[in-house]
Amino acid sequence: MSSYQDIGLIRKLFLLGLTLGLALILYSCGGKVTQARASHEYVQKELAKLAPVELKCDLSMLPPSEYQTLTRLIEAARIIDYLFLLQVSPDNPKLENELASTLNTPDSVYYLLFKVMFGPWNRLDNNHPFLTKEAKPLGAGFYPPDMTKEEFQNYLKAHPEQKESLESCFTVIRRDGDKLVAIPYHEEYSQYINSLVALLQEAARTTRDATLSKYLIARAKDLQTDDYFNSDMAWMDLNGNLEVVIGPYEVYEDQLFNYKAAYEAFICIVDHAESRKLAEVSKYLDILEKNLPLPAAYRNYSRGKVSPIKVVQEIFSAGDTRAGIQTTAFNLPNDERVRAAKGSKKVMLKNIAEAKYKKCWLPIVNTILSPEIIKDVSFEAYFTHVLMHEVCHGLGPGILHLENGTETTVAKQLKDTYSTIEECKADVVGMDSYLYLINHGIFPKEQKKSALASYLGGMFRSIRFGINEAHGGGVAIQFNYLMEKGAFSTDANGKLTLNYAKTESAIRDLAAQILLIEAKGDYAGAQQFINNYRKLTPLMTNYLKQLEHLPIDIRPIYPVE
Repeated sequence: MSSYQDIGLIRKLFLLGLTLGLALILYSCGGKVTQARASHEYVQKELAKLAPVELKCDLSMLPPSEYQTLTRLIEAARIIDYLFLLQVSPDNPKLENELASTLNTPDSVYYLLFKVMFGPWNRLDNNHPFLTKEAKPLGAGFYPPDMTKEEFQNYLKAHPEQKESLESCFTVIRRDGDKLVAIPYHEEYSQYINSLVALLQEAARTTRDATLSKYLIARAKDLQTDDYFNSDMAWMDLNGNLEVVIGPYEVYEDQLFNYKAAYEAFICIVDHAESRKLAEVSKYLDILEKNLPLPAAYRNYSRGKVSPIKVVQEIFSAGDTRAGIQTTAFNLPNDERVRAAKGSKKVMLKNIAEAKYKKCWLPIVNTILSPEIIKDVSFEAYFTHVLMHEVCHGLGPGILHLENGTETTVAKQLKDTYSTIEECKADVVGMDSYLYLINHGIFPKEQKKSALASYLGGMFRSIRFGINEAHGGGVAIQFNYLMEKGAFSTDANGKLTLNYAKTESAIRDLAAQILLIEAKGDYAGAQQFINNYRKLTPLMTNYLKQLEHLPIDIRPIYPVE
């Protein structure tokens, strides 16, 4: 059986199982979706914000043995989809089954939007409910839905011995009478974890890539304990044709505290030639750390010491990374122990970036930028800033030592503000570092105008995600700050333009403020900064209105669907 036939058979069996499950569920519930629903018009409008794109990916370099490995990995990724669905809400599987009964009817648009959003809340519209009257709990499915921040914090004060388990990235919080109980992921989701482990072990046996096999074996073991140190270390050493990430990583879904990690998966093929080109940046990490506008005492030269850079083509993604807005690049692992030992790896999804640039980015730029700025924008500058964004996630403060002797992390200290502050930091420090490399001849000096024009041009793509989303909120902060400093302005026709010298200076000033907030673990300062600058001004609202007819992002159709 060929690899594509194998994958196709898995897909058919998956759909057959879904159909059989539907028959039972619909028999018991009458086949009706009873939740309150938004209008067809609203749902269709939201779907239109995501441009369907058939991703291209050349798999010809893979030897026949790797196709079997790839098949098992995609099966594993489908389990990740289900795990994330549960993490968003324990009620999601039942609702999905009910919605599936509407296939081939006009109501199928609800099912399609549910699949894109991994639940009944619209991620493109500040989690507006489109299938229920209930607002999405800030803690998603990680905490009791009625639990407040105050309740959790007061419970921690009364039960400090439970602090580590309750705040762990890899536990869900449940009630047991008056108690809050932390349940490890591998126990809460045990039946799915067992299936996932078996698939990863089988994939490890079939691959001829020793580094991939080592990672998959270690990851299968770590999924059963929720300590991912060993497999994260092994992931840093992948050097074959497949780049694979599978497990719980980002904390954006937990909008209550940004503590709980969500399951995700990337299955990619490496573009070795492009990777070698961009890997040049990793030679300058110490120099970039030294260049940070941050007092020397706060700099961390060990955190990003090793920083592999991979350019890949995405074959398949699942879970957190597939929900709503698609990831263009990522910087992992998040474990500060691994970053201290080996740094972090930057992975650039080039086929995703190219699709976004053509379908979403250029139409925005052509609508809101002045002609004198448009001429300077380029895909190369856009893609390089994405790279620098990911590089700069690994620069700056990570582990903090408090005055009372406690060791903690920036993420723990900044709590629910962390995701927005960190995304803002990666963007602005990424641009500051990009300009440094241009000014010192690492990148061609003629790229400076293109870098700054493309930086401004890309802002409204992120702001359109919603300013309550971490990336969109981080960019709103940048845009408003730079407008305040006179870096950005409007021309006689109301189009955006910029002062190149003022923009370069204001970027560095903003980087200094954000880095200091992180270095001090200043939660109150982070709150104040977000309150001051994360806002929709009349100018921004006007531009957003002009962009309403354009897609916000892409809806990928994978080559192995």
